[in-house]
Amino acid sequence: MTLLEVSSHRHDAIVHVVVSGELDLSTVGRLESELARIEAEDPPTIVLDLKQVTFLDSSGLRVVVAADQRARGTIRRFAVVRGPETVQRIFEITRLDEQLDLIDDFASLG
Repeated sequence: MTLLEVSSHRHDAIVHVVVSGELDLSTVGRLESELARIEAEDPPTIVLDLKQVTFLDSSGLRVVVAADQRARGTIRRFAVVRGPETVQRIFEITRLDEQLDLIDDFASLG
């Protein structure tokens, strides 16, 4: 059984990265690799979809924050689709919900 699945889909100028499973120290490398591959293609917008993430620890949080910081250093938009309540709670506790571009779902991207 794989603890983390990462898939990405291009929709014109937007790359939608869907993550499902546990995003923790043992699995973050998979997401980091996929984000690095996508960022090398230099899309105008990356959307990281956390709706199917069942667990997020500090290393997973670090990957999200690092991707956001890299995007801010360019003209790229980096948006995060809100995860389940347990995942969202981590963003609220760390007050990252005030920093990140959080959206309700991919369709609401505007």
